[in-house]
Amino acid sequence: MSDYHVSTKVVRPVLVKLACSLSLGVAAVLATPVASNLVAPALQMDGVNVVHAAEKKEKPRRSTRRTPAIRAKIFEKLNEAQVAADEKRYSEAIKLLDALRDKEGRGSLNSYELANLYNMYAFIYFTQEKYEQALTAYRNVVKQPDIPEAMELNTKYTIAQLYFVKEDYKNGVKVLLEWFKAKEALQEEPGAGAYALLAQGYYQLKDLTRALKYIEVAINDYKSRGKVPKEQWWGLQRYLYYEKNNINKVVDILEETLKHYQKKAYWLQLSAMYNEQKREMAATATMEAAYEQGLLEKDKELINMAYLFLSQEVPYKAAKVLDKGIKSGAIPATSKNLELLGNSWRQSQEVKRAIPVMEKAAAKSDKGELWSRLGSIYLDNDEFEKAAKAIENAFKKGNLKRPDTANLVLGMARFNLQNYEGARKAFKQALKDERSKGYASQWIKFMDRELARQAALKDDI
Repeated sequence: MSDYHVSTKVVRPVLVKLACSLSLGVAAVLATPVASNLVAPALQMDGVNVVHAAEKKEKPRRSTRRTPAIRAKIFEKLNEAQVAADEKRYSEAIKLLDALRDKEGRGSLNSYELANLYNMYAFIYFTQEKYEQALTAYRNVVKQPDIPEAMELNTKYTIAQLYFVKEDYKNGVKVLLEWFKAKEALQEEPGAGAYALLAQGYYQLKDLTRALKYIEVAINDYKSRGKVPKEQWWGLQRYLYYEKNNINKVVDILEETLKHYQKKAYWLQLSAMYNEQKREMAATATMEAAYEQGLLEKDKELINMAYLFLSQEVPYKAAKVLDKGIKSGAIPATSKNLELLGNSWRQSQEVKRAIPVMEKAAAKSDKGELWSRLGSIYLDNDEFEKAAKAIENAFKKGNLKRPDTANLVLGMARFNLQNYEGARKAFKQALKDERSKGYASQWIKFMDRELARQAALKDDI
C-alpha cells in the first residue's frame, strides 16, 4: 500500500460569546459584557475580511514546505484511535495514541505523523474539557517541523482560543497576534471573527481603545459585505462607547441593532439612552413600542411605562397600563400602586374610576395621607359627606404631608353640608399655615357673606 496524506481534523473552540446584562436604571443600563467559558468544536474559520480587504490585489502566497507523508499503518492506528474517541472510549483512544507516540527506531513517527497524533490527543482532551492538557497537545502540534502552514495556523488560533477559555487573556492575545502576523505574511485575510476575538481579549485586558478599534473592524467588515454583524459584537461595541460616555453613538448602535435583533433588553436600553439625551418623548415612544409588542411583563417595567406616560402628560394611557397590569396580576395591588392608578384616573378627569381605586388604596394604608387624597377626590365629585368623613379619618391616622390642605378640603365639604361652625373651625386651622392662609381667609370671608345673606333673607320673610 502506498503512503498518502490524511486530512487533519483541527478542532477549535468557537468565539467566546459576549453578553450584555440589562437594567432599567440609566447608570447600569449597559453593564459589563460577560465572557462565557462554554465552547464547542468548530472546523472552519469565520469569514475572510479585514479593513480595506477589497483593495488588496495580491494572491495569497502558497506554502513551500515539503510535508512528509503519513504512512498507511500509522494512518490506520490514528483512525482506530479516532473511532474510539468518537465512541467516547477515551481511555482506549489515549492508550492507542500513547503506543504510537512511544515507537522508536525505524518505526518512529515523522513530524507530520506526530502533528496528527498530538492533534488527536488535543481533540480528545478538548472533548473532555481538559483544557490544560488540550493546550499542551496543541503546543506539541506546532512544535513539529514541516507541517502544513494551514495546520499550523489553525492550531495556533485554537491555542489562542483555549487561553481565552482558561481566562488567560494575556497569553491568548499574544498568540493571536502571532497568528495575525503569520496570516499577514501569507497575504491572507484574518476574518471578522478573529478581529472580534482580539477585541474581546483587549477588553478583558482593560485596553478599551484597542478593543473598540478591533470590534469595529469586525463589524465594518460584515456590513461592507452585506452581512448582519453578530449580536454580541454590537453588544461589545455599545458597551465600549458607553464607557467613553459617547451616548449619541450608543443610541446609533442600539437603533441599528434593533433593526435585526428585536429584543426587549434593547428597547429598554434605547429608552434609557433617549432619557440620557433629554429626549423624553422618544424615550416614552420606545417603551410604548416594547409595551405594545407585549415585551414588558415585570411590574417594575409596567410601572415605569406608566410614569413615562405621566411625565408626558398622557395620564389616561398611564391609567390603562396600570389598570390592565393590576387586573392581570402582573402589578401587585399594593396601596402604593393603587394610589398611582387612582391619581392617573383622576388626572385623566375619570373621577368615577378614580374613587373606587383610591378607596382600596386608602383601606390598605395605615397612614392618613391616602385618606386625605381620597377626601379631595370625593370633594371633586360633590360627595361632600364622604369627603368630610375621609378627611376626618385622615387626621385620625395622622402623618399628613399637608394638614393645611386637608383642613381646606374639610372646610369646603362641611360648608357644602351647611355645617358652618365645623367649616369655620377647619378653615381657622388652615389659617395657621402660611401656604394656605390666603385661601382659608377668602373662604372665611365668603362664608361670612353667605351667612349674612341667609340672615337677611330670613329678616325679609
